[in-house]
Amino acid sequence: MEYLLEGFRQGLLLLFSGNPEAYTAIWATVYASTLSMICSMAIGVPLGFLLGYKKFPGKKVVRTGVDTLLSFPTVVIGLVVYAFLTRNGPLGGTGLLFTIPGMAIGQTLLGLPIIVAMTANAVESLDKRLPMTLITLGANPGQMMWATVLEARYSIMLAAMAAYGRIVSEVGISMMVGGNIKWHTRTITTAIALETGKGEFAMGIALGMVLLAVALLVNIGASGLKKRAVQ
Repeated sequence: MEYLLEGFRQGLLLLFSGNPEAYTAIWATVYASTLSMICSMAIGVPLGFLLGYKKFPGKKVVRTGVDTLLSFPTVVIGLVVYAFLTRNGPLGGTGLLFTIPGMAIGQTLLGLPIIVAMTANAVESLDKRLPMTLITLGANPGQMMWATVLEARYSIMLAAMAAYGRIVSEVGISMMVGGNIKWHTRTITTAIALETGKGEFAMGIALGMVLLAVALLVNIGASGLKKRAVQ
């Protein structure tokens, strides 16, 4: 027990002393996750709206595919993105491999199915009279989409939090696509894995506390949004 308490004490000292290695990993995590969330929301919300609102041939197949991607292993996503970004891959000339934007591509693919599936569920659970009401009021397709998204905004924000929680805690994509390069692409999760393996328990504890704090904030926010969504 003393070993754990000492690890927590040293971890707190590292955080409050402004340890550059720890804060570089935190910054890389924030940067990559923010980029990926912007892309996931920009792509996922319109796709989720269409999936939940429109009826088209093969919709059940598409829905099943999206639901299947919710549990897609992060290491497989990392492998696919790595294959595309590597020197011999189709996007090898972009120079995105072992960069934070490259990591964000993989994390976008991780968060996108969550945004699409939960946005579609939110749209489908709205009052069925809403589309007819909007048509009666003379709304065009763009206005109908915007009004529907506003009506489902709490559920969509909940989807964003769920996606962020998975993105910020993943390891496989960050390790494979980012390369875990110190001072550059090393994130909180990859740093925890590396430092703990090296016996640097204090650094692992310090970054673990940051990750737990993020998870706590996400859960508190999600609980608040759930209450608002059902009101």
